[in-house]
Amino acid sequence: MLEPGDERAGQWLRQIGPDELLRRLMAEDGSAGRLPGMTAARLGGYRLRAAAADPVRDLAAVAAVGGRFVCPGDREWPSQLDDLGDARPVGLWVRGLPDLRLWSLRSVAVVGARACTPYGAHMAAALGSGLAERGWVVVSGAAFGVDGAAHRGALAAGGATTAVLACGVDVPYPRGHAELLGRVAHQGLVVAELPPSSHPTRSRFILRNRVIAALTRGTVVVEAALRSGSLATVRQAQRLGRFAMGVPGPATSGLSAGVHELLRGEGVLVTDADEVVELVGDIGDLAPARRGPVLPRDHLDAGAVNILDALPYHGVVHPRDLARAAGTSADEALGRLYELHSLGFVEREGDGWRLTPPSPCDDDARRGGT
Repeated sequence: MLEPGDERAGQWLRQIGPDELLRRLMAEDGSAGRLPGMTAARLGGYRLRAAAADPVRDLAAVAAVGGRFVCPGDREWPSQLDDLGDARPVGLWVRGLPDLRLWSLRSVAVVGARACTPYGAHMAAALGSGLAERGWVVVSGAAFGVDGAAHRGALAAGGATTAVLACGVDVPYPRGHAELLGRVAHQGLVVAELPPSSHPTRSRFILRNRVIAALTRGTVVVEAALRSGSLATVRQAQRLGRFAMGVPGPATSGLSAGVHELLRGEGVLVTDADEVVELVGDIGDLAPARRGPVLPRDHLDAGAVNILDALPYHGVVHPRDLARAAGTSADEALGRLYELHSLGFVEREGDGWRLTPPSPCDDDARRGGT
């Protein structure tokens, strides 16, 4: 009978508990009117929804799809949701065998644009599979685009994934993801704040995002326009003290403009699962160091590099002329030339020396070019 994110009702629940709140809302003794912030219009709305509520029917419906209802105080309740304060869900409908609390302890949200580009779908799937392979639960909203790609990536890796819906756990929404939601329910978890048979609305999608943000250690945004709902998720994560991460895209893409604004602020740039885990994981979960390829000249000392740089690209040069160009003695230049010759960098031609002709596959590697 309460809509998701109803902070006023959450305050009443915290103060007087669910049984007393229900009694006051249904009583005709005027006690409901004494609740802080209660108005006649608000009370009328609560009573309309209460009249239509049927907890026995809802519990039977969720049990029919292999689900259950989890509420604060239960062993399976993820305590990090309490960070939402009075906006905390009254409870969650859960479909799937794994333990919601245990799975949420090591989870990351991957969200983004519904109308994503092939690049966005690729990055979301790669993050989903990479995080799953590292033992992390991938949480998303089961929408088209980035959400679906993240779920599929985790499933393809044989990993764990949780879909948080803005409707009932028995409602396949979007319909095009009915098969995907079935796979998630079989291999992972499908979670919803609304009771079975409930259908989504625009506001419920926005309110659903706060659950995704609170349930996880951090949120990664893959492609989001400036007014994307995915940015609401990552902003909620920031307010809750969670990590806010973004995957960069082309500077010319409007679908990456929102992500880039996030990265210009307090968001952290990530490009793969290793970098995500470095942020949200335990001490020592470091991403591998990034560096370019090691070239042959990287192993030379400064004197040899000086002689190598002084050699012309074409033609033969005498050691005395090379010494003059390199600013060293003729003996030093000659010794370095023999050293370079033994390593395959130079060749002798009569009284002069020249660079060894490059092979087609590494035409500039002898000089150390890229």
